[in-house]
Amino acid sequence: MKSFWALLSRDVRLAVREGGAIGTALGFFLVVVSLMPLGLGPDLNLLSRIAAGVLWIALLLAALLSLNRIFEADHEDGTLDVLATGPLPLELVTAAKSLAHWITTGIPLAIMAPVLGILLNLDLAAYPILVATTLAGTPAVSFLGAIGAALTMKTRRGGLLLALIVLPLYVPTLIFGISAVSAGAGPTGLAASFLILAAISLVAIVLGPLAAAAALKVQLQ
Repeated sequence: MKSFWALLSRDVRLAVREGGAIGTALGFFLVVVSLMPLGLGPDLNLLSRIAAGVLWIALLLAALLSLNRIFEADHEDGTLDVLATGPLPLELVTAAKSLAHWITTGIPLAIMAPVLGILLNLDLAAYPILVATTLAGTPAVSFLGAIGAALTMKTRRGGLLLALIVLPLYVPTLIFGISAVSAGAGPTGLAASFLILAAISLVAIVLGPLAAAAALKVQLQ
């Protein structure tokens, strides 16, 4: 496991040092949410009703921008070939890289979401719920996104193809993420939606690295 933690630490340090992917994701998130009140007008009731949906959709799209960097940089400089032939199983390599993406992209987006909720007149009672649901749901974004990143690793300008592969996989996370925030702010409670959202992330954490590793093996042949 020392190799796993060393790889995870390396990827986190590189992402923080470069800063481009993180800055792009956060900047896109900010721009999309900021433009929404300008486009819809000053109807605070309308903004409050759609706040959860807007935040989740913007978060998913922002995370999508940095998915191609999960494997692309290491493939370009040959590091991925070394990792594939090293002692660490390729499934753990993909798991470490997916986890690094969540730490450097998913967590900052989840922390930023309640700040941007102010622009959408989000109900005050929904703020802690929004943080909890985004932290519970964003692992699925990173681990499922790694599958698309592995499949499109050798594709030139594969951003559109990556989006077509990954976005359908994000639909359950989007549905139950929005449902959990909306239910938590209302009288029905959020237990069922939140548990399903957490279950989706757990399944993604287990199956995502296996599928991504299988895709990488094909790509590296």
